[in-house]
Formats: sequence, structure tokens, C-alpha cells
Amino acid sequence: MQAYTDTADVGHFINGQRTLGQGDRTQAIYNPATGQAARQLRLAGPEDVEAVVAAAAAAFPAWANTPAPRRARVMFKFLALMNAHLDELAAIITAEHGKVFSDAQGELARGIDIIEFACGIPQLLKGDYTEQVATGLDNWTMRQPLGVVAGITPFNFPAMVPCWMFPLAIASGNCFILKPSERDPSVSLRIAELLREAGLPDGVFNVLQGDKQAVDALLTHPDVQAVSFVGSTPIARSIYERGAQHGKRVQALGGAKNHMVVMPDADLNQAVDALIGSAYGAAGERCMAVSVAVLVGDAADRIVPILAERARTLKVSHGMDPQAEMGPVITQEALERIRGYLDIGLAEGAQLVHDGRDLCVPGHEDGFFIGGSLFDHVTPDMRIYQEEIFGPVLACVRAPDIDAAIRIINEHSFGNGVACFTRDGHAAREFARRIQVGMVGINVPIPVPMAWHGFGGWKNSLFGDMHVYGEEGVRFYTRQKSVMQRWPDSEAKGAEFAFPTH
Repeated sequence: MQAYTDTADVGHFINGQRTLGQGDRTQAIYNPATGQAARQLRLAGPEDVEAVVAAAAAAFPAWANTPAPRRARVMFKFLALMNAHLDELAAIITAEHGKVFSDAQGELARGIDIIEFACGIPQLLKGDYTEQVATGLDNWTMRQPLGVVAGITPFNFPAMVPCWMFPLAIASGNCFILKPSERDPSVSLRIAELLREAGLPDGVFNVLQGDKQAVDALLTHPDVQAVSFVGSTPIARSIYERGAQHGKRVQALGGAKNHMVVMPDADLNQAVDALIGSAYGAAGERCMAVSVAVLVGDAADRIVPILAERARTLKVSHGMDPQAEMGPVITQEALERIRGYLDIGLAEGAQLVHDGRDLCVPGHEDGFFIGGSLFDHVTPDMRIYQEEIFGPVLACVRAPDIDAAIRIINEHSFGNGVACFTRDGHAAREFARRIQVGMVGINVPIPVPMAWHGFGGWKNSLFGDMHVYGEEGVRFYTRQKSVMQRWPDSEAKGAEFAFPTH
């Protein structure tokens, strides 16, 4: 097995084999902790797209015809291999993404949850049966795979987000093409090898490295039946529209501006811990990161000084430092974008209670590091409130009561995740009912649903009508067929011209 931390070029995984492909374009893969280019990524050319789609299409008939219990057995073996290699995979993620090792382990654990769910695919594919819907007539439904499907995934969760897609897709009988982020692509290749080791036939799971050219080619290829995407809102909208124009089934998850409401009766220490972890974990590069604290009543004056001190003492270091609480951001461009938003917030009149821009990590001066930053007195008309920063920046908004807090959140264009910290059961119930957000946490800061429920937001956070994973994930990767069956008796009754009824 080729090492995943050496200097070799990173290529594709097509039809059961690693290959550098036919494309002549490359892109550097950086170690965010050092700021140095570690490897080169070989970007797909048109020939590579054709090769990967052809491999998947050729593998589909036999894989779709494989009984669901046998497909599940492959998933069970893959599940065992993922658990056995968890630390190895986490180290690959940390080397290319920069997140701390324990966070990479947690990402993998949540991805493994979906694999466990996919192991139950025989139950998940069961249809419905109705006997005697009319005299001598029975009706039942079945769910069948679509064919070749693709997943386009972001840099921030290079293992977990692909696991939201491909386990259910291939367990349902489809053949899958993964187009991972160009920033941290190596873990996808190791996962492909583990699937092969688990007994998955060649061509059923493939990895295509590339950029916008590869994405456009997948969106327009006539043999790709469905595309699942997770990323920023402008790209998600574009992918949804273009894929739909070319007859694809598309689910596209966009951006977020997740709020956490802190009521005056909340346990402030618990709320502070939740805000610090969810705002600054993974350097704020999470689609479920809390980036806005809505502080109700006198909670603001009590909680902001504690937040400022915790942000100041946050342990920022390289991902393999066992003491690290936060690592670097993904690229120099991301670092400059985040710094720019801090300038914007100051210009708009927000109070920068703690500024993380002067952070220096000894021995890693060229790394893409920035400290946790905290704004207070942010208002909904500010850009730092309206736009997704995708970095370790927490904005505090003040609200007089829970009605005002709900109104502020409901007026935002994003509706991905939200949380409310309170001891009041009635307030919590009203909040959960009235909030216009897809995923809600009550005293839970990052309410990512479990594998059997499904992930997805509202408004500009989701384009398409099906969430990823869970039972909706199975429906997305299959289509329903309804069968009406009658076995007539031996006496001929002649043609029937009336519309059939019961």
C-alpha cells in the first residue's frame, strides 16, 4: 500500500485501481499546519470522467442484481475495516485538513454510524403489499436502484460527508462516483481500498479527483442519474439548477449561519462550554458550527466576559498536538477571508471583544493559524451576521426576549441548524415548534441527527426535497415501482373498457 503522507502525486481510484489518469493539470495539496505544499493532486481530464462513468456503468447490472443481504455483508466487512483503521484514517485527515486528531476521530465515528445504518439495507428496501385491492387484484411496491450516481463533497469533513452518501447508495444497488474536495483528497482513496478489501466489486465505488471541470462533466453526463452535493449556498444552487436541467435527481446542501439562543435561566457555564466548542471546534469550518450567539435579556452581560476569556485562552496548535483544542484553517485564502471579515465587522460598528488575528504558533509560523475571535453588539443588518464566515468567529446578538430571538433567526436567509439553552420546558417547546430551521437542538449545541433520521436544513441551506442519509437517503438513491397483479380464472370475461376501480 502506498503511504498517504509521502510526496507522491495523488490520483484517482477507478474500477478497483489507483491511477494518475490522463489529465495534465495539477494542484498543490497543503499541510495547513506548516503552510507548505505536501503533494500534488492530479486533476481529472475529460478522458478520466469518461473512464470512471464507464467503469461504474459496466459494474451496475451485476451489482444491482446482487441480493440485498449479500450487499449488506460487504457493508458489514467494510464497517469492521473502518473501525480497525480509524486512527490511520484520522491521521490522514489531520495531515491535509488540519483539524485536531480527536476531532478527526469523531468525524469518522459519525461516518461509521451511517455505514452501520446501511448494513440494514434489506429492511430499508422493503416495499408495501396490499392483497385484494380489487377482486383478484393485488398491489405491491418495490424500490430499485437508479444506476450511476455521484457525490461531490467539501473539504471540512473529507470522510464523514462522503459516508453520508455512498454507503446507502451502494447498499441500495447503485454504483458511486465520489468527487472529493481538492484540498484533502487522500482519505477518500484509503476508504476506496478498504471497500475493495471488504469485497466490493470493481467499479461499484470510484474516486474522481478534480475541480469545477470534473463537477460540470458529472452534472451533464447522460449516464449519471443522480448527484448529491454539500458545500456553499451559491454553488449548491448552481449545482441543483444545472443538474435538474440535465435530468438528474439532485440534493444540494448549502451554507449556514447557525444560531444558539441562551435564555437568562440557562446554566451559563454549560452554555459557555457549548458556545466555545461549537464556534471554535474545527476552526469554525463546520456547516453546523454555531457562529451567532443570541443572548436574551441579562444573559448577555453575564456571558460575554466569560466567552472573551475562554476565547483568549483557547489552545491553538497543530492537529497532532494532544493539548490542541483548535487547529489551522484549510488554506491561506481562507485565512485572509476570515481576517477580512474581522475588518468588516469593525467597520460596521461591532465591538471586537477578542481579536484572534495576532496569534502565532511557535514552530508553525507559516501555518494557516488564526485565534478564536469574538464580536459583541452585532446587529442583523451587518455583513458579519448575514454572511457565512466559515471560520472561528463568534458574533453575539442581543435580544430582549424569546419572541425577538425567534424573529431574528426566522428572518435569516439560512435555516440549517439552531440551538436553545434553557431550563424552561415551555420555552423550549415553543422554540422548537416556531423556529424555521431544519435541525434544532435543545441544550444541544450541534444537533446533527443520528444516522437513521437524516440531515438537512431549510431555506437557502438545502436545494431539493430530500435530506441526506436516513430513510430519505434510501429514497433518494432508489425509485419506487408499483406492481398491480391479477391471475384470472380459466373463464374468459371479455375485454374491460371501464377505468379499473375497487
